[in-house]
Amino acid sequence: MEFITDPWTWWVLPFVDNVFMQRALLAGLLAVLATSVVGTWVVLRGLTFLGDALAHGVLPGIALAVVLGIDPVVGALVAALVMVAGVGGVRRLTPLPDDVSVGLLFVGMLALAVVVISSDAGSDAGDLHRVLFGSVTGIQSGDLWRQVGAAALAVGGVVFFHRAFLVATFDETQAELLGLRPQRAHFVLMALVAISVVASFQAVGALLVFAFLVAPPATAMLVVRRVPIIMVTAVGFGAIAVVVGALMSFHQGAAAGGSMALIVVLEFLLVALVKAGWKKTRSANA
Repeated sequence: MEFITDPWTWWVLPFVDNVFMQRALLAGLLAVLATSVVGTWVVLRGLTFLGDALAHGVLPGIALAVVLGIDPVVGALVAALVMVAGVGGVRRLTPLPDDVSVGLLFVGMLALAVVVISSDAGSDAGDLHRVLFGSVTGIQSGDLWRQVGAAALAVGGVVFFHRAFLVATFDETQAELLGLRPQRAHFVLMALVAISVVASFQAVGALLVFAFLVAPPATAMLVVRRVPIIMVTAVGFGAIAVVVGALMSFHQGAAAGGSMALIVVLEFLLVALVKAGWKKTRSANA
């Protein structure tokens, strides 16, 4: 119970004395900023399956990059853009529902990742564990600058296309009539999802980044309504998860990315339970 009996040592000192923890905190907060603002639109538009596919669609690119000895960020970005282009292409060329085409591409990308990782070259690539599950305490200053750029691009894109996203979310026909081009807005949103995923996978891992993309916005939507406030609240929930997850990793030796992802999911469950209990109490007193 040191986090209660000695809060300075448990909550503050690790970030004061340890440069790796300072970088981990900054990397996690940048990941939260990028994923929360973009993830808000993913949840609002009911695109969580597509967001999941994009989040995990970077795996073959990361695996190939590690095997070839190049920067995993480059491989992740290429794979994400291929996934975005593939979803858009199948959507235009076939009459299949979106979930069918996304599911097929999702399985195809995962299958390619499995083939690469299980090959002789993949089994010899020691960094695969890091990029798949994250190593937030191993973030370098160059990684942080890339995250700053990606987070700025994600936030800037959401601000610039806010009106198009908002109208297209609730009425695509109205968006067409207003000249907002909902198809273009959809493609831009998918590109922003890809950017936020690539910006975040080094902090929480490619397998867990989807939790940051969906859980904080979903939690925020349980307590607030207006879209800008949802984004701010989602960043707040995500920031709490980053701090607590990083400290759990430091004190307990647990995986930092997994700890952070676990906390954001627990936040959602806790808020959902509290809200349900509050509604039940109000109904009983009415």
